Amino acid sequence: MLTAVNDHMPDTAASIEVDDDRALVAAAAAGGVAAFETLYRRHAGRVHGVIARLVGYHGARAEDLTQEAFVRAWQALPNFRFESAFGTWLHRLAVNTALMELRGRRSRPFEDSDEDAFELIGSADSAGHVMALSMDLERAVATLPPRARAVLVLYDVEGWKHEEIAAELGMAVGSSKAQLHRARSLLRTRLGEQA
Repeated sequence: MLTAVNDHMPDTAASIEVDDDRALVAAAAAGGVAAFETLYRRHAGRVHGVIARLVGYHGARAEDLTQEAFVRAWQALPNFRFESAFGTWLHRLAVNTALMELRGRRSRPFEDSDEDAFELIGSADSAGHVMALSMDLERAVATLPPRARAVLVLYDVEGWKHEEIAAELGMAVGSSKAQLHRARSLLRTRLGEQA
């Protein structure tokens, strides 16, 4: 019911949510656990979504990273200065949490990475059956190599500029553009095979 009301009055509803966030942030920054729980319930879906898209995890690890982002938010909340909306600040914190995971993954020795997963889609399994190609866009994005996926999500979904992506991921601007081209090309190929 509340969703229907929000659909008819988006500017007013967004304004009310920002005002509610402001009061909740102030209460949570003062140690109010109930206020922080409300902020968590309000923003957990969006935080989990951006983390899952960036790191390609959709199970327990994405949940762990979501919890990690909220722990960091709880710790940093007393220093929140209301220079931006809480949701914007939290979203950026979630992106940074996901990017730290990607950086950590790069420094680990080679494991069964999602680069291999991309190559396995559509190949024969051990029984000789071709693996199903009926995956949706989100699952297709999750199969992209990690850096290509990060650039695609940050540029196409989150609206970052190549300069911001390059600085955050520690790459040249040209590399960011090349990774975006690679990601889009891989997606077109993979999704074209499904049609």
